[in-house]
Amino acid sequence: MGNKGLVARLLTAVIDYWFSRQGWTVEGRAVEPRKFVIIAAPHTSNWDFVYFVGASKRLNLHLSFMGKKSLFRWPFGKMMREMGGIPVDRSKSGNYVDAMIAEFAKRSEFMLTIAPEGTRGKVRQWRTGFYHIAVGAGVPLVCGLMDYKRKVVGLGPAIWPTGDYAKDMEQVTAYYSQCTPKFPERGNPGVITESKNA
Repeated sequence: MGNKGLVARLLTAVIDYWFSRQGWTVEGRAVEPRKFVIIAAPHTSNWDFVYFVGASKRLNLHLSFMGKKSLFRWPFGKMMREMGGIPVDRSKSGNYVDAMIAEFAKRSEFMLTIAPEGTRGKVRQWRTGFYHIAVGAGVPLVCGLMDYKRKVVGLGPAIWPTGDYAKDMEQVTAYYSQCTPKFPERGNPGVITESKNA
């Protein structure tokens, strides 16, 4: 990710200070080597991202995330990249999967955060691009922890994908069934069927 510019450093510092005053605790640690896909679920609020960024320093994480190309235009493009953003063309479903696999291949350290639901609203099934990226890159899936009931944020278990999506998602489902999202009625950790839209 390189050195952050002034705006990115200030934003990170503000989030870190704010997080330290919210009464949350941090659990877990990053696996080695530090190349994996972090599952950001259940994703029911914009606060999920803010809390996770706030915890990243305590977890010693240098997070990366994908964003629409339009978000990386002037004047915010430079800051987005410094915060770990990677512009992708989401209009082509397979394009961003291949692009992220290539990123894993050329980086010695890459912790990619993805929200499989793709939205903060209620969904019937997860998009599966996160899984195909992990399989293609040969890296584990790490369950991102965001439990609003216990006020705990961090990292859960690392799961090595076998290529059997439904089977692997059984482990993911079991883990997230113990976590309470900000808006429980929107969360859907029990969906394990493969979506046609990656």
